[in-house]
Amino acid sequence: MDENIQKLNERASYYSEQLSKLRAEIKNRIIGQNDIIDNMLIALISQGHILLEGVPGLAKTLMSRTMAECLDCDFVRLQFTPDLLPADITGTKVYNHNEASFSTLKGPIFANFVLADEINRAPPKVQSALLEAMQERQVSIQGETFKLERPFFVMATQNPIESEGTYKLPEAQVDRFMFKLIIDYPTKDDEIEIIERFTQDIRPQVSRVLTSRQIIEIQDFNPLIYADRKIKDYVARIVDATRHPQAYDVDVEGYIEYGASPRASLWLILAAKAHAMLDGRGYVVPEDIKAVAYNVLRHRILLNYEAEVEEVTSDQIITQILNKVKVP
Repeated sequence: MDENIQKLNERASYYSEQLSKLRAEIKNRIIGQNDIIDNMLIALISQGHILLEGVPGLAKTLMSRTMAECLDCDFVRLQFTPDLLPADITGTKVYNHNEASFSTLKGPIFANFVLADEINRAPPKVQSALLEAMQERQVSIQGETFKLERPFFVMATQNPIESEGTYKLPEAQVDRFMFKLIIDYPTKDDEIEIIERFTQDIRPQVSRVLTSRQIIEIQDFNPLIYADRKIKDYVARIVDATRHPQAYDVDVEGYIEYGASPRASLWLILAAKAHAMLDGRGYVVPEDIKAVAYNVLRHRILLNYEAEVEEVTSDQIITQILNKVKVP
């Protein structure tokens, strides 16, 4: 086993160097938001998708486009609106009069990087069309099925301010996102740098750091990273504590409507493996689990009305769970 771990460490260290170059290249254009960039990389490596919540103007589109450019991948931005139709995303069949036959016109979902801007502004039919593509990695267009090319990465955004005219994402669909990230305002120093750069029309160019084939290779290596049985048991106990808090002496039972689904356990392990790889390790340690726990569990712990009244957040509950569940 030690020899196997050594080999995993060597490969993880090699990929970590490549990912560090990718991270550095993205940061050439993006000012601040280091945690968001790192978590985007973790989700990409794990073949997951991100739900990003934050006010407008925080460079969400720029981050996704920049990552696509650094990997020489296709990028598309979909502005979700109430009049959008599923066919506007997936595509449709069009009739060719000259040839008297139908041909398939593929929609914008057939890109490597898809930014679904303000996903909660589109009706449920459109949301489910996108989420089906995310889950199945394929699209059905009038009875014909098409596979989506790898890498395939969706970043959906939500504006937490305006709720008028929005369609709340059903909890079962929110669960399909690997991470829910909260993007915050830049620091004062970062803001000054943003002002200087964009008011003087300084637009740093980014170059291709990795190919799409290389990122697929990294994605395929991620599940091979070693996670001990004790780590898996630790994850299972964390997730179980969201469902049965009293069994772990977590004093939040009155606030949780539903605990996390089994998807939480799977994404905790895969995200922890990606976190370990970024660190140059071929094995998972408990700190990797803790580092990704908030982003994986935040949208999977459903709080009741009492929690809303008391202003208890899912992040506060996760903190309590991590403090109470015994670390291996």
